[in-house]
Amino acid sequence: MTHSIRTDTESAHHDGGRADWRDTATRYALLPLRVFLGITFVYAGLDKLTDSAFLQEAGSGSIGDTMRAVRDSSAVPALVDMALENPVGFGYAMAFGELAVGIGVLLGLLTRLAALGGALISLSLWLTVSWASDPYYYGNDLPYMFCWVPLVLAGAPYWSLDAVIRGRRRAPSDYR
Repeated sequence: MTHSIRTDTESAHHDGGRADWRDTATRYALLPLRVFLGITFVYAGLDKLTDSAFLQEAGSGSIGDTMRAVRDSSAVPALVDMALENPVGFGYAMAFGELAVGIGVLLGLLTRLAALGGALISLSLWLTVSWASDPYYYGNDLPYMFCWVPLVLAGAPYWSLDAVIRGRRRAPSDYR
């Protein structure tokens, strides 16, 4: 059996060199995911920072009570124990982490790093807060974790500050 490599490029461009709609859709396929995850994480961070009950060590709706409630049902109780050493500080770290991830992904600035941060936040929430969800797909943190993976792998090649920075690095110097 022999394999051949297709050398014609006619199928990629149907309008005299212009890309067809499939090429455009493929090029921008990650943009809706970036926008959704970015807005969601910015909202989550702002929601935590503006919720007077959340950033408390104890009380209804507090980060402290939430962590104590999930401690025994989490996959990694040691993570919850670390958070419980300073629940308010952990709550602020979580809120600012979500904000940084969301803003980075929306702007397309250090997108792979921001997406990795988002994946790690989602992983930690899955292993602690939503671990006991039964069936597992009722918990939303696992799907969020996997939604971050394409952005970790591909970054933000279009409509991003990463692309602008990359383009400037490739531009020839005007000082020759």
